[in-house]
Amino acid sequence: MLPHVDIEGAKLSRTAFAGGVGGVRRGAVMIVGYGRVCGVDQGGMPMSSDVTTGGLVNRPGHGTLHHVEIWVPDLGRAVASLGRLLQALGYAVHQSWEGGRSWRLGPTYLVLEQSPAMSAGRYDRRRPGLNHLAFHVEDAAAVEELAADAVRHGWRLMFPELHPHAGGAQHYAAYLEDADGFEVELVAIDSSHNTT
Repeated sequence: MLPHVDIEGAKLSRTAFAGGVGGVRRGAVMIVGYGRVCGVDQGGMPMSSDVTTGGLVNRPGHGTLHHVEIWVPDLGRAVASLGRLLQALGYAVHQSWEGGRSWRLGPTYLVLEQSPAMSAGRYDRRRPGLNHLAFHVEDAAAVEELAADAVRHGWRLMFPELHPHAGGAQHYAAYLEDADGFEVELVAIDSSHNTT
């Protein structure tokens, strides 16, 4: 159960919740919106509480993304690149089977599957369909740390001449591509402390 905190206390506790990418302490508290705080239950599911009423909600909101499934040509390669990055972002292995694996963060999970029903051998993000996945990252320093680690593990930094502002001057992000052509964008939530 989340502790009762006032709005100022919830604002102050946001840093404690988001203190470490992948190292979020269960039961920590953060601000979600005016008058709402959020934590994580023992099963890793997000919980929110209306500070004004003390009501507790332990379910995803209407319209929240449930899951994304990506078919990959080589599961081992995808687990080594995208799976590693997901774990660095705080996702935990959720399911594993011969042809696939999934990672979960809160109510949302991402699946990588090497399906025998795949109709093409290589993914091309420039064709109709999924172009890329974008993930929130705490700040500019975390973007740089995650991007550097990804490059050390086979990812390629896209648009290096424009990095970290390839998406515009007010958008601090790293655009990465793995060996199978999948693109991931890591976007700084707080880019006020740019590292460049």
